[in-house]
Amino acid sequence: MERPERPRANGCGGGGTHGALRNGFVRGPPGTQINHIVHNGGLYKRPFNEAFEETPMLVAVLTYVGYGVLTLFGYLRDFMRQWKIEKCQNATEREEQKDFVPLYQDFENFYNRNLYMRIRDSWNRPICSVPGAKVDMMERVSHDYNWTFTYTGRVIKDIINMGSYNYLGFAQKTGACQEAAAKVLSQYGAGVCSTRQEMGNLDKHEELEKLVARFLGVESAMAYGMGFATNSMNIPALVGKGCLILSDELNHASLVLGARLSGATIRIFKHNNMQSLEKLLKDAIVHGQPRTRRPWKKILILVEGIYSMEGSIVRLPEVIALKKKYKSYLYLDEAHSIGALGPSGRGVVEYFGLNPEDVDVMMGTFTKSFGAAGGYIGGKKELIDYLRTYSHSAAYATSMSPPVVEQIITSVKCIMGEDGTTIGRARVQQLAENTRYFRRRLKEMGFIIYGNEDSPVVPLMLYMPAKIGAFGREMLKRNIGVVVVGFPATPIIESRARFCLSAAHTKEMLDTALKEINEVGDLLQLKYSRRRLVPLLDRPFDETTYEETED
Repeated sequence: MERPERPRANGCGGGGTHGALRNGFVRGPPGTQINHIVHNGGLYKRPFNEAFEETPMLVAVLTYVGYGVLTLFGYLRDFMRQWKIEKCQNATEREEQKDFVPLYQDFENFYNRNLYMRIRDSWNRPICSVPGAKVDMMERVSHDYNWTFTYTGRVIKDIINMGSYNYLGFAQKTGACQEAAAKVLSQYGAGVCSTRQEMGNLDKHEELEKLVARFLGVESAMAYGMGFATNSMNIPALVGKGCLILSDELNHASLVLGARLSGATIRIFKHNNMQSLEKLLKDAIVHGQPRTRRPWKKILILVEGIYSMEGSIVRLPEVIALKKKYKSYLYLDEAHSIGALGPSGRGVVEYFGLNPEDVDVMMGTFTKSFGAAGGYIGGKKELIDYLRTYSHSAAYATSMSPPVVEQIITSVKCIMGEDGTTIGRARVQQLAENTRYFRRRLKEMGFIIYGNEDSPVVPLMLYMPAKIGAFGREMLKRNIGVVVVGFPATPIIESRARFCLSAAHTKEMLDTALKEINEVGDLLQLKYSRRRLVPLLDRPFDETTYEETED
């Protein structure tokens, strides 16, 4: 019997699978790890490999103990500060204002004072070059335990950049994008000094929006100057009181803020869990609004293409099937997936081979794969015409800077091949190959890696609080720039390092980074993997949901 074709990276090609067991598991050769292959009644046109390894019990216990010890010492140091034994350097009320309502809540700032401050040097590191495959970083030191920093004047050169969202390598100071942006800068200047509705609507803005609509395969699109505001200011224009928002529990802060500002009722479903989402949809249809039992005016599902902390990809075929079944609307945030997924970089919709018309609101940003700034909304012409009038970002925000617009236009044309080259397509494929290679090597070394095998966002689990700062510092000593993330951005026992792959990374760079990660992993004892993977759909599901209402 002919062996089925092995699926290529990033959805470029497809193939079947064999030896399937119950629940979609596939039996591989002895010693291989088990992944979850989803087919789900033909909704998926390609294998969907996504698994999460359980936190080892001993590691979880030691992590909680670590935070407990840090908390106890924090209270001890606060006691010493109160009695002037230790100098208090955090913001406090003046003595003559003690009878006023306090501006600074000591308890709320407890984490910042006593836990975050210990590893503050791992963040806000100033770079002084283009955030490409390598960066230059300004050296700084602290003589008061990270309360303040002093710059030494030395620049650390050629640090391998594993933290920037430069997925397709368009963050560069030479090449077609830079030349086009420089030309537009000399013609239009840097700023527009007006909103789109007044004197700030340039021909370049019109050209960009038509190009983005064509790239996405939708009727119309609108561009905004800030990616965060694209979510936070447009969701309130789409839903309001009497509407229901169903939001993934790991959605980005911009989606959360937009949902809260809308005044709609918000219910949270388990991350990427279609059982949880369908239960909420059923309850919404059956019970309607609280107290009155009237039907909801709208039901809007909020999801992301790639989740930036988990490295997971939305189960879009299933979400669209549920959306159609229950007659709701779908808002898809493709901030991290546009440009990074799909054979031609058109995002998670293309990755799954779906019709863009099945997504009601397609949102994305230009800040990552395109090396620029801003965001967009794509969809039906009626939707975009409505947002041009009622979106706060459209009505009150200054128009996008012309050089930034030209950077986006040039990079999108490159990806689409309209510049007469195949550079864009090659970069998309290079990113996919880098992603597969980097993830596979880290798993072989014994690290616990979260997310989908095609996701260029690669979380490496650190767990213990002391290892967050230690990993960042040790990697920087070895000229590797990484991003480390801890509570409250992640669950308290799931601190991690987050690597972002780029098409600009060469194999030599990745091998160098992997060699240093391997050494630091041995030094800090980070190789926790026991190869017991827990597929997301098989994680324990309970019926607990979270709800925010206007009441």
